[in-house]
Amino acid sequence: MDRIDEMRVFARVAETRSFKRAAGDLGLPRSTVTEAVKRLEARLGVRLLDRTTRVVVPTLDGEVFHRRCLLIIAEVEDAEAAFRGGRPEGRLHVNMHGTVANRLILPRLADFLERYPRIELTLSDSDRLVDLLREGVDCAIRAGVPADSDLIVRRLGSFAEITCASPDYLARHGQPESVEELHGHVMIGFFSTATHALLPLEFVVDGLIVEKRLPTAVTVTGGATLVQAGRLGFGLFQAPRYHLESDLAAGRLVEVLPETPPSPTPVSALYPRDRQLSPRLRVWLDWLQGIEFR
Repeated sequence: MDRIDEMRVFARVAETRSFKRAAGDLGLPRSTVTEAVKRLEARLGVRLLDRTTRVVVPTLDGEVFHRRCLLIIAEVEDAEAAFRGGRPEGRLHVNMHGTVANRLILPRLADFLERYPRIELTLSDSDRLVDLLREGVDCAIRAGVPADSDLIVRRLGSFAEITCASPDYLARHGQPESVEELHGHVMIGFFSTATHALLPLEFVVDGLIVEKRLPTAVTVTGGATLVQAGRLGFGLFQAPRYHLESDLAAGRLVEVLPETPPSPTPVSALYPRDRQLSPRLRVWLDWLQGIEFR
């Protein structure tokens, strides 16, 4: 194992906070990973990792060296790619909401894989904003306004949002014709795991955002559960239009207050600030720009 390989091993241990997980990610025996880090520390003459029985944490020197390793590894990958004719290759881990994957990414993914057959793509599904470095994620696709300043954000587009309810709910509560007529209605509560708060309904009225907090009988934390609760008539709710198109066409849901929709939700690709773009991540981000997120 050469010095670059040792840097890759150390970087993976630092990111996963685990020798076992790093070994699994790299396809190496755990003993090989442990020995590689020991050799690196011995050669540098500093302790890079604090080890306990439960977790592995980079020391201050380890944090500094980790950032340098990422820069060096990225430079090596760029140089090698240039002499291989610029064909990106290797593992690329992308995290996104399952609905985004199913509706927007997977139907178009054959095009990306045909263009870049040497890239090994892993798609993971999560509503929460994962710790990209610790969990070995190269890029996350998220809706909303990211608050994490340690990530670089590349805007991809925006999702048009609508207000909906089931025909059964509207038969029981009536169809509101304006935001002022929402008195007596109930909403399906959506508790955001990002903000740790119950989100209000939002309407754009004469160019201004108006928030309404209605009574709730049911509160959920996931997008799929929100839509299913809406189908079953538990209240008004808001979600991206693309997510609801089949339900609207089949009559399972009805759009409410179409003249005052919620403001669009931005969609972005996020990746670590301290990690230079590898060739495979660069082409992935460029490919995403060709998808219409709306």
